[in-house]
Amino acid sequence: MSAAYVDTSVLAAIAFDEPDAVTLAGQLAESDSLLSSNLLEAELRAAFAREGVEYQKRMVAGIEWVLPQRSLAPEFAAVLEIGYLRGADLWHIATALYAAPNPGELLFLTLDDRQGAVAAALGFVTQAGLYSR
Repeated sequence: MSAAYVDTSVLAAIAFDEPDAVTLAGQLAESDSLLSSNLLEAELRAAFAREGVEYQKRMVAGIEWVLPQRSLAPEFAAVLEIGYLRGADLWHIATALYAAPNPGELLFLTLDDRQGAVAAALGFVTQAGLYSR
């Protein structure tokens, strides 16, 4: 898969050496391009602050920010038709839909079980085994 949308949970797992960190880092390295909402940076900075660790800018190096130029209302509706997600998770999937109207062309990486299930139901390529722990 050449492009991947990365959720905050993935970078946090790598940063804090959580389970699946090596597998996730490998997935990121195999991708030609990494996409995300800039919400990822806010969430990641908050995680570093919560853990009392200095933020590392290199964690977001190389990520192409998807900055929608319109309301994501159509994408929100499409996601919520599949199932309920919290606001930040909804924003990430809606942003990925905005970036890839054909979800089958984009790998969606997250460690959140519910978010992963909704992404898969929408047709995104997902990493098998990460959502069924």
